[in-house]
Amino acid sequence: MKSCGLVVEYNPFHNGHALHARESRQKTGADVIVAVMSGPFLQRGEPALVSKWARTEMALLGGIDLVIELPYPFAVQKAEIFAKGSISLLESLGCDTFCFGSEDGRIEPFINAHNILNENANTYNATIKSLMKMGYSYPTSASKAFQTISNNEDTLDLTKPNNILGKEYVSAALSNGYSIQPYTIQRVSAGYHDVQLSSEPIASATGIRKAILEENQELNAVERYIPPSTLHGLQHYVAAYQTLHQWELYWPLLKYRILAASLTELATIYDIEEGIEYRMKEMAKQSMNFHGFMTAMKTKRYTWTRIQRMCVHILTHTSKEDMIHVNLPSYIRLLGMNERGQAYLRTVKKTLPVPLVSKLSSYQDHHIDSDIRAAQVYAMGLREPYQTALMKREFEAPIIKR
Repeated sequence: MKSCGLVVEYNPFHNGHALHARESRQKTGADVIVAVMSGPFLQRGEPALVSKWARTEMALLGGIDLVIELPYPFAVQKAEIFAKGSISLLESLGCDTFCFGSEDGRIEPFINAHNILNENANTYNATIKSLMKMGYSYPTSASKAFQTISNNEDTLDLTKPNNILGKEYVSAALSNGYSIQPYTIQRVSAGYHDVQLSSEPIASATGIRKAILEENQELNAVERYIPPSTLHGLQHYVAAYQTLHQWELYWPLLKYRILAASLTELATIYDIEEGIEYRMKEMAKQSMNFHGFMTAMKTKRYTWTRIQRMCVHILTHTSKEDMIHVNLPSYIRLLGMNERGQAYLRTVKKTLPVPLVSKLSSYQDHHIDSDIRAAQVYAMGLREPYQTALMKREFEAPIIKR
């Protein structure tokens, strides 16, 4: 069976995601679509709107055949590490190809960008450091540095978020000599960060989340942009847990963690650098909510996304020491599958290079501790008895089968 991998978050699964799955299947000729999906907390440092189990259900009903989880140490990360973990897992599962959405829509510029960066690595890295010393954020510095070393008029635009991720996906595959082959399809209608809902039935997940939360979780506002199965899934989640997850639910916990921790303790947290813990302490004292805290914290050098990731690591108490030895994912956490996914898994199961985890309680390894912590902290955004119910779901639930 020929398989194609997708790197996803599905926050939530929408019409654009369904289109991506269909076009990826068609473009690569795949029999099976495998999604490696972030867990409770996402790449930009946000809690997922609904649990990974609910998003897995939406994915399987929306055209995905097999869903696995991207472990926490790779999920809440900058693009390079996020991509490294994701493509490694798809390679481990024996996927023949992977296909990502991009603003460019052609694979050649991504391969060219990888080669240019490889050939000019020293200049590229030195330019990034120089620009960051001038106060630019890492993403801006990386984009400017790439423009400096590339003289090709057909250069990949690395100011675009999906191009940035795509470049890292391709580099992860090519740098490690993986057999998995890269493909890309062009995003249509809505950009990655578009917050306005258009007249077209495709909108960005960012815009959909914004509309839901601004309308006090009124789901009918986004009905035309999501499959009926997603609408039903969101409605069911709200009925079961009484809310959708957002940062404001975690603000009391985050504020407590920042103020109760010493400066020395905060400095040990992963991604906390250059004395930013002092600013965090001060802004936490002054802020009444998460949005106010973030607005006060953001600077030209420290992007909203980077600060959010720091906040997640504070919540999950993820230290620099915890991340020192993280290289590649050491297990495959299975979340759900349909009959095609199950048939594919049977063909590759005996040759997997890392353990396949289908039930957490049967897998004893310290590498999965960060996933457990993340799931427990995520549940703490809920009131009781829903909080305890979601915590139990992590250990007791079988994988989802469709």
